[in-house]
Amino acid sequence: MALPKKKSRSITLESIKYTWLVSPNDGYNVFVAQQADCQGSKIEVYFETDVNAYWVAFPQVSQLNLQLIKPREAALIILQAQQLGWEPEKGGKPLSYDWAGERLTPRKTIS
Repeated sequence: MALPKKKSRSITLESIKYTWLVSPNDGYNVFVAQQADCQGSKIEVYFETDVNAYWVAFPQVSQLNLQLIKPREAALIILQAQQLGWEPEKGGKPLSYDWAGERLTPRKTIS
């Protein structure tokens, strides 16, 4: 299933177009990306942020983690995911990663 066009952004890397979005959650957000015009696999990248708590703590925001994903970070995530084995044109379950300090690591699954 493709990402919704209304809420997603696009980025082109090495002549390949990808769509991505960030979905907010409590205490962390999830970056989701897939190759555009392709029903291949997605990546889900979890990162901690207090962005959604910003309005609750306003104006004391100096201790908050206001991590955002901008196009630069989206490009880094997509390229690192490919280096870690993500093949966006192939189908399958989404691959999950954690993002911290501009580094992508495979997400530990709880059995």
